Amino acid sequence: MASDKEPTVIKKYANRRLYHTGTSSYVTLEDLAGLVRSGEDFVVYDAKSGEDITRSVLAQIIFDEEAKDGQNLLPIAFLRQLIRFYGDSMQALVPRYLEFSMENLTQEQSKFREQMTKAFGGSAFGGNPLDAIQAQTRANMQMFQEAFRLFNPFTAAAQAKQEAAAGAKPAAEAASGDLGDLKRELSEMRERLDKLSRSR
Repeated sequence: MASDKEPTVIKKYANRRLYHTGTSSYVTLEDLAGLVRSGEDFVVYDAKSGEDITRSVLAQIIFDEEAKDGQNLLPIAFLRQLIRFYGDSMQALVPRYLEFSMENLTQEQSKFREQMTKAFGGSAFGGNPLDAIQAQTRANMQMFQEAFRLFNPFTAAAQAKQEAAAGAKPAAEAASGDLGDLKRELSEMRERLDKLSRSR
């Protein structure tokens, strides 16, 4: 949720204590988790070096939540796949995809909750409460695959040839091996991703 309010500053000291500068009091990771749930934005700085350590603190909150019984949100298969992406050629695209997916899920959560309620009642989705989740996942994966296709000029060229053979208008009319066409495809890809982000 966008806000013009400046994020709250949290300072982390060498003794691992976290100091909330807005309330002039020490807080715990659980307190920070509560701030996230309530929609309050904050940044965490190392009190000595001034380094922004917000990412590592948020990751620690997630780690603590995952360690609680019955609190697991991240499937093991997802965690393994996420680890595989580190250092992979797709690494640069993954954060944008995950951010887009979570924004989409957040925007649709009211409708999603209603669908889940109906599903538990057996009146929608064939009585299966996971159908709504699976449908959303399929939609997100379709968007991700389209983005990957646009990142890969060889795949795009092959698809264009198939569409041309079928009598359809190619998605990207590229002459293979032409550097100018490759630049145009990358430009079109950026525009399409930006349009997708703005439409959500």
